Amino acid sequence: MTTFSDIFKKSFLNDASMDLNFYNIIMSLLAAYICGMIIYFVYKYFYRGVLYSHSFNILLVLVSMITAFIVLTISSNIVLSLGMVGALSIVRFRTAVKDPLDVGFLFFAISIGITCGASLYLMSFVSTIIISLIYIFMVKVRTHTQVYLLILKYDQKAGEEVHKVLADMKYALKNKTVFGDNIELTVEMKMKSEDTEFVSALSRLDGVHSAALVNYSGDFGE
Repeated sequence: MTTFSDIFKKSFLNDASMDLNFYNIIMSLLAAYICGMIIYFVYKYFYRGVLYSHSFNILLVLVSMITAFIVLTISSNIVLSLGMVGALSIVRFRTAVKDPLDVGFLFFAISIGITCGASLYLMSFVSTIIISLIYIFMVKVRTHTQVYLLILKYDQKAGEEVHKVLADMKYALKNKTVFGDNIELTVEMKMKSEDTEFVSALSRLDGVHSAALVNYSGDFGE
């Protein structure tokens, strides 16, 4: 005897599968690869972080293609998609992402994979080009004022001479550490030019052990 439950299950399973031919697979993966390579070159030539990672850049291309493959698999069978969602939900990534921009590029690659896997090729290409151009524009159009950290180590007897050199400059005290007769001073400076002669002047003062100027943009170097 056929029950309503059997009819529902049979109807659900019959409707769950969608046509997934070889052409759709190749087109989705190819589109994801092309868009991923656009991200690859944008990330490579316009990266402004502390340390460029070639491995992470390759990962962006792979993530876009792998995500497209997952979306293709999910769209081909609804029952299979439920199991895959459950399996992917237990995956945990413990690799630390040091630069916030890397997180943005990772989501960028995932979004490309989703749109390509859903056969939205035009949306994927147009969005990739627009977002890449906006990123390049924001990287290129930067203020001429740079933020630096000046780190000084000197004896207390040299304190007056040090402050004389710093008197004509705009700075904000970030940290001051005193241990015995030695002082370690960290100040933040905003400079429009690359004239760093004052660092040499500070290092030549009697009692100054070291003077270091570091470009600061959220990290201790760029």
